[in-house]
Amino acid sequence: MNRYIWQHSDWPTFTWDTSALLALLGECRLQQGKLLSRVAGLGLQLEQQAQAELLIEETLTTSSIEGELLDARSVRSSVTRRLGLPSAGLPVDRKIDELVNLLLDATQNFDKPLTVDRLWGWHAALFPTGYSGLHQITTGAWRTGEEPMRVVSGPIGREKIHYEAPPSGQLNHEMQQFLSWWNSSSGTVEGLLRAAVAHLYFVTIHPFDDGNGRITRAITDLAIAQDDKQQSRYYSLSAQIMAERESYYNILEQTQKGGCDITAWLVWFLGCFGRALQRSDDILNGVFAKSQFWRQHDQHKLTDRQKKAINRLLDAGPDGFEGGMTTQKYASMTHCSRATAFRELDQLYELGMLQRIGQGRSVRYELKIKVY
Repeated sequence: MNRYIWQHSDWPTFTWDTSALLALLGECRLQQGKLLSRVAGLGLQLEQQAQAELLIEETLTTSSIEGELLDARSVRSSVTRRLGLPSAGLPVDRKIDELVNLLLDATQNFDKPLTVDRLWGWHAALFPTGYSGLHQITTGAWRTGEEPMRVVSGPIGREKIHYEAPPSGQLNHEMQQFLSWWNSSSGTVEGLLRAAVAHLYFVTIHPFDDGNGRITRAITDLAIAQDDKQQSRYYSLSAQIMAERESYYNILEQTQKGGCDITAWLVWFLGCFGRALQRSDDILNGVFAKSQFWRQHDQHKLTDRQKKAINRLLDAGPDGFEGGMTTQKYASMTHCSRATAFRELDQLYELGMLQRIGQGRSVRYELKIKVY
């Protein structure tokens, strides 16, 4: 009995119903065109800011999908430094730097061939110490263990097996087939469908001890960059997958336990990609609003502490600064006394940059404009 897709005799000859995809493909292409047109009109400075915000979101979410929560300020530091933007005072983290380098390599170097060495280099960059958490793993090479590579959930002793990947002894053959398909499909398979197939194909092989999801999403970005010939990322597919994580894992499990007709997976992927493009539009709105906010208030002379606090509020994004800005938070963030914090927040309120919410000890401050 063939339990998983890779056990079928026609693996990896994927098929799909093109008629079921045409409308979704057309909608995605329309949204792509609108997004790239809007980006083209941003100007260099705003375009760089937009690219930074989207790369920050991609870096944070491609890790959080795997249960790893990165420090947002360290991610911002790595991204802004790599893009040549100001990053003064932000912390540096080598592991985050390597992840950002990987994500940038996937798009900036889209015209370079995808090889075993490149994939192994990406994997080694994800795990610079050779450890995943407390466990030593094989890095910069395919997994070699005899034990099955399984995707499981649930408590120890009552695990539910969602998927089992091909055994390690098959990986050289499987990856040779994958890379051969990657090269032969370029220009012969519709670009977005190729990205969707590549995503499913690689994550199904699951060739590494850890990091398969992050590298799968990097490969997907590489395929899309090759399709639209864009070195810059103006969307975050990882952020959208994170928002739809339950349905993502459901469709993945359903597809990996089925045959090689992957129409249902392609329908889901195109829908997710379309929603990722819509999300990007929201982020571009935020970049516009930030720029407009500073232009509106560029005549005000602020202290470095005030600028830092305003930028933190602006960087908080659509979910805002949890609980708003308070005197205590301001004092802690800017390393000043509560009296100074109270005075400087009050000044920002009087200048029309902040609005007060609440009264007395419960008072908090938020930006006067809606940033997102």
